[in-house]
Amino acid sequence: MTIEIAKEAPQQAIASIERYFRENMEEPIGNIAAGALLGFFLEEVGPIVYNKAVADVQERLQARISEVDLEVHEDEFQYWRKFDRQKKGK
Repeated sequence: MTIEIAKEAPQQAIASIERYFRENMEEPIGNIAAGALLGFFLEEVGPIVYNKAVADVQERLQARISEVDLEVHEDEFQYWRKFDRQKKGK
C-alpha cells in the first residue's frame, strides 16, 4: 500500500522542510530536493508510522469490543421470575 498525504499537504510539508533546512542546516534545500526528501520519507518512514497507527486503532477497537458483552448484556431466564415477583407482591 502506498502512503499518500492529502492533496494540499505536500506543499505545506515541502515549505516546512525548506524552513527546517534554513534554520537548522548549513545549506538551504531547494524546492525540488525538499519534494524528493518528502517522497523518500513517505516511502521509507511512512509505513512505520502507518503500521503503528493501525496497531493503536486495533488495540483500542479490541478493548471496546471486549466490553460489548457488558454494555449489551441481557439477563437470562427472566420469564418465570416476573411471575414469581408478582406472586410475592400479592
